[in-house]
Amino acid sequence: MYQWVKRIFSASEPARDAPGQVQASQPAPAVAVSAAPVGSAAQLSFEQRDGVNGSYFNWLFDNADVTGLDTTPHENQVLDALTAILASQQSGAALVRRLPGLLPQLLQSLRSDNFSGAQLSRTISNDVVLVAAVIRMANTSFKGSGTTISSVEHAVMLIGQEGLRHLLTSVAFRPIIDLNSGQYTRLLAPRIWDQSERCAVANRMLAEDMGIDPFEAFLAGLVQNVGLIVTLRIMDQMSRDDKELGSEMFCARLVRDARILTCSIGREWNFPESVVTAIGEQAGMRKGVTVSPLGRLLTQSDYLSKVRLLVDNERLDKDDPVLFKGLSPRAMACYRELDAIADDAVAPPAAAPAP
Repeated sequence: MYQWVKRIFSASEPARDAPGQVQASQPAPAVAVSAAPVGSAAQLSFEQRDGVNGSYFNWLFDNADVTGLDTTPHENQVLDALTAILASQQSGAALVRRLPGLLPQLLQSLRSDNFSGAQLSRTISNDVVLVAAVIRMANTSFKGSGTTISSVEHAVMLIGQEGLRHLLTSVAFRPIIDLNSGQYTRLLAPRIWDQSERCAVANRMLAEDMGIDPFEAFLAGLVQNVGLIVTLRIMDQMSRDDKELGSEMFCARLVRDARILTCSIGREWNFPESVVTAIGEQAGMRKGVTVSPLGRLLTQSDYLSKVRLLVDNERLDKDDPVLFKGLSPRAMACYRELDAIADDAVAPPAAAPAP
């Protein structure tokens, strides 16, 4: 899947060889860091990241009643089911919906430098989700100008090729939220996707400072939680309509194994090894272990996006200096811009309820 998307995004670039397959149940190995790039990711302390992650999962599960270091029997059932998927020969990618048929046509049109805004507008108009996304993105860009964009063709010309490429990639990987699904998918999936989109934007904004390909950085942030969203279905199937999930130990193991599942899916989709490695490094991050440049960037952007969400939802104090310790002026500028992503981001499309 990645090669298909990458070829369309970069018609002039030669296609890469697909990375070799490795055992899906093992996290991607850490790689040695190359010579220091122009910029560098923040040196966030373990305490900083752990505190923010704890607050994030408390907000995510919206369940302050589940406490303690031990997992509950119900949590163990979910974790065992996820472990069984990782150990099986089941295709991880088969658990994720396929790209909508309209997107290949749109992305193909964007290969040309002389793309037709009118033709793209007609194609986009066939998909209500894309119409909403394009118009919202255009209006966000011109917020405060007193001008309201209501025409799809006008919006397409304002956004331009690069903006459309990243927007369509987000839509391509955005999960369908089934309104008839269980409580965990309904509650958690939109929140997880919101954080993924903000993380992807932060990655893209900071990538060039670290000598990292902006599109690969964007992709890593966007898809890092695909395995976690897939796991919500397991949680729904085992749910007893009560809030028994969300303990600290459960969240730690859940995120670790869900990221391993994401790596498996990424390899099946032939994502570049740098993206898969960066995601896998988040699953097994330990003190003193070298991390790839993209892995360091992903750690920082994941942190920034979570802090932004938690501050916006009044779960963290925006004036707490500990939250921003070690962040560069560039990272702080990125953090402030993430405030606007909420207005620009499109909620995951919902599947029509069954009649």
